[in-house]
Amino acid sequence: MIINSIDITEDDKYLAHSQNEINEVHLLKEHLSEAAKLMERFAGNDKYKSIFRVTGLLHDFGKYQPAFQKYLREGGRRGSVPHASWGAGLSKKFSQIEAAFAIDGHHKGLPDKGDLITDLYEFDVPENTQFNSIRTEFFKENPIEETDLIYSDTGLRGTEKELFIRMLFSALTDADWLDTENHFNSAISEKRNLKVFDTEYLLEKLEGELKGKSKEGYINTLRNKVRSYAISKGQAETGFFSMTLPTGMGKTLASVSWALHHAKHNSLKRIIIVLPFISIIDQTAKELKRIFGEEWVLEHHSNYNEDEEDNKEIADESIQNEAHTRRLATENWDYPIIVTTSVQFFESLFGNKPSRCRKVHNIAQSVVIFDEVQTLPKELVLPTLSILKNVQKVMGTSFLFCTATQPAFEKSEGFNGIENIQSLVENPKVVFDATRRVKYLPVNDYYPVSIEELSIKVLEQDDSSLCIFNTKKQALSFFDAIRDKADYQTFHLSTSMFPAHRKEVIGRIRDCLSKKERILVSSTQLIEAGVDFDFPCVFREIAPLESIIQSAGRCNREGKMPEAGNVFIFAIEDAGTPSKQYRSLAVFANSLYKDNETLLYEHDFFGEYYRKVFRLFIPEDIKNIEMARLGFNFKTVAGAYHLIENKTTPIFILCDESSDLYNRIRYKPFLSRDDYRAMQQYTVQVYENFIKDNIGKIGKEPQGYWKWYGTYDKDYGISSNAQLDTLIV
Repeated sequence: MIINSIDITEDDKYLAHSQNEINEVHLLKEHLSEAAKLMERFAGNDKYKSIFRVTGLLHDFGKYQPAFQKYLREGGRRGSVPHASWGAGLSKKFSQIEAAFAIDGHHKGLPDKGDLITDLYEFDVPENTQFNSIRTEFFKENPIEETDLIYSDTGLRGTEKELFIRMLFSALTDADWLDTENHFNSAISEKRNLKVFDTEYLLEKLEGELKGKSKEGYINTLRNKVRSYAISKGQAETGFFSMTLPTGMGKTLASVSWALHHAKHNSLKRIIIVLPFISIIDQTAKELKRIFGEEWVLEHHSNYNEDEEDNKEIADESIQNEAHTRRLATENWDYPIIVTTSVQFFESLFGNKPSRCRKVHNIAQSVVIFDEVQTLPKELVLPTLSILKNVQKVMGTSFLFCTATQPAFEKSEGFNGIENIQSLVENPKVVFDATRRVKYLPVNDYYPVSIEELSIKVLEQDDSSLCIFNTKKQALSFFDAIRDKADYQTFHLSTSMFPAHRKEVIGRIRDCLSKKERILVSSTQLIEAGVDFDFPCVFREIAPLESIIQSAGRCNREGKMPEAGNVFIFAIEDAGTPSKQYRSLAVFANSLYKDNETLLYEHDFFGEYYRKVFRLFIPEDIKNIEMARLGFNFKTVAGAYHLIENKTTPIFILCDESSDLYNRIRYKPFLSRDDYRAMQQYTVQVYENFIKDNIGKIGKEPQGYWKWYGTYDKDYGISSNAQLDTLIV
């Protein structure tokens, strides 16, 4: 955009951004001042406020360059006049190294230390007269003295200092974008969720919900005791906590009850619930929205790439189109209750891109609940626990680990875990013993059986059965083998089916179970992630211990059967596994319990299993993430930390159910966040080689998303022989 020169006065000669739609200019001194104010608010801890304020004031120092001011007034190619490194250079002059990292990366992303040194080299040259000139202009325009910029040591060292830089960078990104957004699109700015985290109100709503629940029966009595004890621990100081309970014991409401009391006692700002799979986000968020109200709960996950425009300058023309506005409006987690995924949480915490990291500073002074924490990839356990320890100390956050199979995260000999994890369950062993609802039985003494032999065993059962396999290939092969042999309904579930399709099938399964109709379900392990089925009989392919226990949680879940439900554990011939490590852990777990299945009932067995797993199978830091963090190599860390190694691409499925949505979006020049959100219900995630092998069946639409033109089957889902055999779910 070219600025109308008649609107510029001598007092307005330094601009932060171009004119908005009503021809208002954005003065640089005002932008720096507002960013600094926001930064002070985001700091939280008083000892951090000085460096946060300085970072906000210096971040756009480089815009005092005559070339940048000319660019704003006369137009030019976006990014043609770099400015971020200038503010970083000035920060370094005052030994503000943390600020230098944050400022240098506030558009392109947090750099590695070596790249920062390269970026700042030109500002160490005494002959850089332009730098000295605009430095004079900066102090002339802004109410700050050079003495105000003198470094104030936070006392943090090593990875704690590295985490602090992440927090600083996140806050700067948010402050910069919020003030920029307010200039270009004040309407969006005004719509942001400004709700205060009112623990009194939320506790009142939750108590109303709990009073309406049945208190009769042994299981409900036990649930109430568990919840009451957890609440009694709410007045503990911030730190690390665990809640180890069998499936079906109401972990969600018990953990949220504790979290609200804990937040009230410690004046914390929000609750963040982190779940391992997108498939269980919806039902958890729906339940919390029903209890507390839609406006109190933010559901945040995305199958689409939110980093795609991170390298673009936030200014001028691009900020006004819908796609860029959507990026500015991406949640910064300034909400009372957030429900998100492990991928979103951890890859933001370990990330280096502005849009992904923008939310990180709002993890400070929060309660974070990790549900099913055992799903964390084993090779990432140590670097993950390390950064959580840093977050707890630097940001004053509390963490709660919830699971039916609590990993041994405590510090022990040879394992640098977490010290002083406080249990919120008075006696987990008593609870587990009291809720023993299944018996574990081997199929063929764990020797591999064929699909045909397994189908005979399943059909021998007198009631409904759920069969869970490690790969899509096996689940589909079994479904094909048994569907015509059973004289009752059969169902197939896997992530080859888009979410709306899976929900529809899950609804039909639940309906059949409620009517006591006999059915058979062949599924991948997606069923273990929060799909609360209650089958009288479950078959589970040999798997790591946590998967065996999760599968068992789908058998006699409510304990209503007169006798224990049966969980059959089997090995299949020529079976694939999701990974070599998965296979190793499955075989190892089986070696521990194959001669004594009663160990699977023992709560203490889980800790023993995990301690051995961490000692035998998990290298100290196979990806050298901790070393990269100690070296302040942020870009390297982001490249190394991935919860899902093989990245997938969402493919939109055009079908009868999605046709109205497709007709609504097909001619739009840009898709909004709401459009992408709606599309997620009709997408299937596939790997890169699937796209290559099916290039004639997949097309890229003008807006940038992929669409499937091949077969989509009502039982199988997306249909192609090229689909990877080793997909987990």
